[in-house]
Amino acid sequence: MIAERVPDRPERAGLDERQLGILAFEARAWQHPGVKAEAIREEFGISAARYYRILGELIDSPAALRREPMLVKRLQRMREARQAARTRRSLSIGRPLD
Repeated sequence: MIAERVPDRPERAGLDERQLGILAFEARAWQHPGVKAEAIREEFGISAARYYRILGELIDSPAALRREPMLVKRLQRMREARQAARTRRSLSIGRPLD
């Protein structure tokens, strides 16, 4: 009889402790960006810029989507909205005034 291998922690789905921590951190409600940036440094020991690079990669991860689908989809929508706003601003900079 061959036993099937069952992962020790299937709920992790390929995410490490830091990635799980980042998802939990993002699920919190943050009212002030400065407070969040300080909390990022205290909790993860990295700069906010580094944190957001890691988060950007994480929300593109199928493992993160499987783990926290609503959170990841919300973060993806927010990122797309920011990108669209930047595009609109950059297109309007070069337009002549009427």
